[in-house]
Amino acid sequence: MNAPASIDTDPRTHLIDGLLQPSVSGETIAVLDPGTGEPFAAISAGGPAEIDAAVRAARGASQAWAEMDPLTRGRLLIRLGALIDTHREALAVIESRDTGKPLKQARSDIEFCARYFDFYGTAADKLHGETIPFRPGYTVMALREPWGVTGHIIPWNYPAQIMGRSVGAALAAGNACVVKPAEDASLSTLRIAELALEAGLPAGVFNVVTGYGHEAGAALAAHPGIDHISFTGSPGTGGAVQAAAAKNNVSVTMELGGKSPQIVFEDADIEAALPFLVNAIVQNAGQTCSAGSRLLIQASIWDQVVAQLAPLFAALEVGHGTSDATVGPLINARQQARVEGMVRKAISDGAPVLAEGRMAKDAPAGGFYVTPKLLGPVAADHPIAQEEIFGPVLVAMPFTDEADAVRLANGTAYGLVAGVWTRDGARQMRMVRK
Repeated sequence: MNAPASIDTDPRTHLIDGLLQPSVSGETIAVLDPGTGEPFAAISAGGPAEIDAAVRAARGASQAWAEMDPLTRGRLLIRLGALIDTHREALAVIESRDTGKPLKQARSDIEFCARYFDFYGTAADKLHGETIPFRPGYTVMALREPWGVTGHIIPWNYPAQIMGRSVGAALAAGNACVVKPAEDASLSTLRIAELALEAGLPAGVFNVVTGYGHEAGAALAAHPGIDHISFTGSPGTGGAVQAAAAKNNVSVTMELGGKSPQIVFEDADIEAALPFLVNAIVQNAGQTCSAGSRLLIQASIWDQVVAQLAPLFAALEVGHGTSDATVGPLINARQQARVEGMVRKAISDGAPVLAEGRMAKDAPAGGFYVTPKLLGPVAADHPIAQEEIFGPVLVAMPFTDEADAVRLANGTAYGLVAGVWTRDGARQMRMVRK
């Protein structure tokens, strides 16, 4: 295995009002390498005091930022995107080491992060309002105004990419931001916030507070100085964020989990579908809310698809992210235990293991690894077919006809993404609508 690149192990502090600041308590959180299970860095453990300081800093900077010429504001964001691109390899190493994902995936995430700032930077001066026809003698206009101060609670699975998507849009619209990255993966967000200062963003416009979700995250969701909250994460935590924000009558934008189906009909181009079916579940070790975690196969081609899919799964190799293995580790021991427990229960309940990947010979001991598995047929009402696994586990089940496919596809509490594999254009459209 290639040796993980060296990263500064000094505690990383919050970035508040343009300054690096440790927590008032002085407490820190160890940052573990998911590929080894060992600490390699530390972040400050923030809480209500740090969140309050960050919100106040954002409030102090928000008016000048909102009143800045949108073209100038956009150019600053474009400059930030360019800086992220300049530092993309170093940022990719940080992202890979912090989350465990293979380097090639981390590089893609950093590229997308840069593109988000570039995209929203070019959009900053194009947020037009409306002139609405009304009675003679009246002029009615709808103007787009920034919220003011926006809070952003970022998950650990795609920290750089989701931060860019959320914060880039908010900054372009003239909001000042307070960002709380996940305690498991904060390093890329902290570094990009430093690059934002280098790009020329005013102090207080982009603040980052690290810490545990139940402390810093809860304080951000409940803070009366926040005007809007963006959250990506689990449905349970999303409900708690909504409840906290509701007490202050604050709106929330959320992206929650998924149990997304890939539906393969007998007339599909199987050769074209196979690599997508695999990648949709093993990308980022299955830790993706839009992962294609359920595979619905028309019964008439079940044997054919399984026979072609099984060797692709068996060829998957799991290893350390910086070795650029096909599949990296899960984020932490808790997630590893959860995924392995769900798989054990499914197998004990009679779900056959159709194929399984393998561990790389040089994968470090102690890492949070789970080998990719293809299970099936799995009962549609089994927990592993109903609950979000967030691991590299694909559950397959047969269907008879289009109506049966629709029933199975919609037969969970989730609704985020779906894939339909068929050459029949009319069927494509019917399935999309249903």
